[in-house]
Amino acid sequence: MDSLQNLKNKVLSYTKVDEKPLDYWLSFYEKIELKKGEALVSAGQVVIHFYYLDVGCIYYYKMQDGGTKVLEFYTEDVFFTDLPSYVKGAPSKYFLRATEDTIVYAIKKTYTEKSYDESHQLERFGRLSMQEAFIKSYSRVERMNNRTNEERYLRLLEKRPGLLQRVPQYLIASYLGLTPVGLSKIRKRLMKV
Repeated sequence: MDSLQNLKNKVLSYTKVDEKPLDYWLSFYEKIELKKGEALVSAGQVVIHFYYLDVGCIYYYKMQDGGTKVLEFYTEDVFFTDLPSYVKGAPSKYFLRATEDTIVYAIKKTYTEKSYDESHQLERFGRLSMQEAFIKSYSRVERMNNRTNEERYLRLLEKRPGLLQRVPQYLIASYLGLTPVGLSKIRKRLMKV
């Protein structure tokens, strides 16, 4: 159970959960180790797991117009999944792939739902974590639509500066809605300022 301490602490950061139901729920988590470039989820797969990222970086993307469109980067100490596939039980339209060697913990939806049925505290955690995921997704859409390319890049530098050293530039460009050349031009312009 020691290897799940970070996960346990993360759950408790949302809400109080008694030790017994929390330990029971944590016992269903499986450790998954991914090598750099390895896929956790591929398009067409039905996502039946909720994930916790312990170490590493995962990018969430889709194939669009013959290229990669990055929607999000997940780094240490976050919960994530492909929410549309997970909630609807439909085949995913997206991919989750490691940008570096990564360790995630995964729990099947059936175990999560069973645990929620047995503990109102865990059910509250589930609701709060899903709300947070929805708000983050909504906020990202708002930022993409209401900021210039340069403003989006500067915000990324401010909020997640370490990401630029962990992720290839072409993926950063895609995440920001830019081409690699466009990102390079913004970086050069800002260096002159």
